[in-house]
This record gives sequence, C-alpha cells and structure tokens, in this order.
Amino acid sequence: MAIRLIVKHPDDVLRERAKEVTKFNANLHKLLDDMADTMYDADGVGLAAPQVGISKRVIVVDADEEHGLIELVNPEIVSKEGEQLGPEGCLSIPGLQGDVRRAQKVTIRGQDRHGNPVEYTGTDLLARAFQHEVDHLDGVLFIDLAESVYERKAAPEQDGE
Repeated sequence: MAIRLIVKHPDDVLRERAKEVTKFNANLHKLLDDMADTMYDADGVGLAAPQVGISKRVIVVDADEEHGLIELVNPEIVSKEGEQLGPEGCLSIPGLQGDVRRAQKVTIRGQDRHGNPVEYTGTDLLARAFQHEVDHLDGVLFIDLAESVYERKAAPEQDGE
C-alpha cells in the first residue's frame, strides 16, 4: 500500500491538460494502485493523476457499490443526459465545497490498466465523479464551475454509533 501526497490548489499541475497514456506497463499499474490507496486513505470517491502530481490521463473512481473501484486510462465522456445540481468537494481543495451543475447520467469510455477498451454508464454520484475527475485531466477545477463556493462543514460526531 503506497499513499501518495495529494497536490493542493494552486499547484500548476492541476491547471495543465494531462498527457495521453501510451505505455501500459508496470509503472502505470503502480500508479493506479497507489491512486486507489491514496483515494481510499483520504476518504475520496475519485482521484485523477494530476492530483498526485502526475500529468497523465488516468483516473480512479469508487462512488457506488454496483461498480466498486473503476480505473480508467485516457477517459472520455461520450454522452450526457439530464441535469443535477449538488455539492462537490475536492481532495486538492480542502475545506471548500461548491454547488456544481452536472449531467445526471454520463457514459464514459477509456482503457483499463492493460489497454483494453472499457465503457461505463453512471448516474447521480457516479456521473458526478466521472465528470469531476475528467475535468481534472483538462485542468478544470470544481471552483471554476461552481454556482456558489462555501466552507465545508465538519461531519457531526457519531455519538457512540
């Protein structure tokens, strides 16, 4: 298990268009493994390679029980339907949250860790996570799209539950 340092805004790598992955090798597999470990350690639902300082088109998402961990290399959103407005946060922008308008349902295509084509369709939180992470690959942050930005409230204590 390798936890990587999460890059914080305003680091320049978060504003770059990430480079396409052309080599599907052990280095990519380690990056994907480390990104998943880092995302879970930080209690996130998604992470893009630029968030760990690597300008590559790689994301990991785990936003619903149906799909579990999704690894996508060179992802592209190929269709969008509907609309949702809801809160988003970002591991690279701690302490802030914003209301962002996103598609309700998206289909995303990319490659798995071996270069094989994969496609997923997600709704609700999964659709939001796909869009948020692909934005990272294009240097776009949720604060650029948010209709309002505010301080994230701390989670209430779980009185013995």
